[in-house]
Amino acid sequence: MDKKSVLVVDDDPQIITALGECLGNFDYSMQVATNGAEALIKAADPDLSLVMLDVNLPDYSGLELLNKIKEKNANLPVIIMTGFVSTEAAIEAMKLGAYEFVTKPFNLDKISTLVNRVMKKSSHLRGLETFSREPGIIPGDIIGRSSEVVEIAKIIGQVAATDAAVLISGESGTGKELVARSIYKNSLRKDKPFLSVNCAALPETLLESELFGHEKGSFTGAYTRKLGKFEVCSGGTILLDEIADMSPLTQSKVLRVLQEQEFERVGGTETIKVDVRMIAATNKSLVNLIKEGKFRVDLYYRLKVVSIYLPPLRERRSDIPLLIDHFIQVYSKETGKIITNISKAALDGLLKYSWPGNVRELENNIHTAVVMAKGDILLPEEFPVLSEHRETVRIDLEQIEADYARMFSEVLTPNFEKIMSISGSHIYHHLQSGFEKALISAVLRFTSSNQVKASELLGISRNTLRDRISKYGLY
Repeated sequence: MDKKSVLVVDDDPQIITALGECLGNFDYSMQVATNGAEALIKAADPDLSLVMLDVNLPDYSGLELLNKIKEKNANLPVIIMTGFVSTEAAIEAMKLGAYEFVTKPFNLDKISTLVNRVMKKSSHLRGLETFSREPGIIPGDIIGRSSEVVEIAKIIGQVAATDAAVLISGESGTGKELVARSIYKNSLRKDKPFLSVNCAALPETLLESELFGHEKGSFTGAYTRKLGKFEVCSGGTILLDEIADMSPLTQSKVLRVLQEQEFERVGGTETIKVDVRMIAATNKSLVNLIKEGKFRVDLYYRLKVVSIYLPPLRERRSDIPLLIDHFIQVYSKETGKIITNISKAALDGLLKYSWPGNVRELENNIHTAVVMAKGDILLPEEFPVLSEHRETVRIDLEQIEADYARMFSEVLTPNFEKIMSISGSHIYHHLQSGFEKALISAVLRFTSSNQVKASELLGISRNTLRDRISKYGLY
């Protein structure tokens, strides 16, 4: 078998050297192009197995070059590399058919694993037909550079051009509707209607009428025929927000729309045919609701063709400065103020805050700070979360610490000699491990083993929680 060849397109000598050593470990040959024109010539090599392409080149945009390469050879795997992360670039790259989107500086071990995986699949990839997506308008709604946000952007790029149902989950304020709109704006239905219905905001009878419409005289107050959202939205995309609050009866009717693309208006007998792409969003665990008999399992799996989880803001703190900058620009323009920056003290405070209201709460605080700003730099006292509640939080924490200290002392004091005899000189380590195991076990029982909720209650990441579950055998 001929030696597999990789084309590295980058004008950074350090990246070229590092990737050369990485590829050499697998005995892959490497070609190098330092600009787009050279890359287009070398990418025409029929024996090429992989292209590793930087986004920023002297003469071409990497995404423009990706498009040209894919036009010539749709099955050639291309890994996009960038040191300037943007969700727009991630969405566009995946829409144009990139195999993967990686950020610099990258871990060479992970790159080695990725490249090896691509090489193993390259023979299969060459024989596959790929869907050629049209570039479309890329929205700037999703702000962030964290790995979690980049992954979300990549999924949007992959799923947008299909008609697959999507289930978006996450806490309130994480941006579920923004993700839904991004899917819509990048879809083949982007020129058709997009409608959003909040299932928690309407009682059952009104929600049913809102979704399916009603005939004149079908109930008190129905003086005329009304077309429902599904009918009005035919050809487009509908977002069913907070779908967990939908009644079982309405769930069954929505399931029929998903399966058959048809329904009857309330009080009507005519079957209405529609063509609607459905996106659902929830801040509750549908799995738990299924166990409680409150949500249909068949509807759950019909909605969950593609699942997108939006992590809370406290789990992606690296995105906070970008979001702050974005909202400062938005509200500076809206209020006519010139805000040039935020003080380090204010930024540090915002980075440490837990943000229970997520991005929505952050946006509200930036809006308030811009409105209340007395100069062109935002100060801590201009943010509600850093001023109004600062003293209350400090007092509450001191009281909580005192209560815990008293409770633990009542347990430790009468058992201290026994603890000493068991632990010896490792008392701190043993007590800490024992307490951690007992605490995590109690929280898992409290949350019915829902790891998302458990990690939120504990104030640790899901990766840390999974590590502790494995360490202590808490399955």
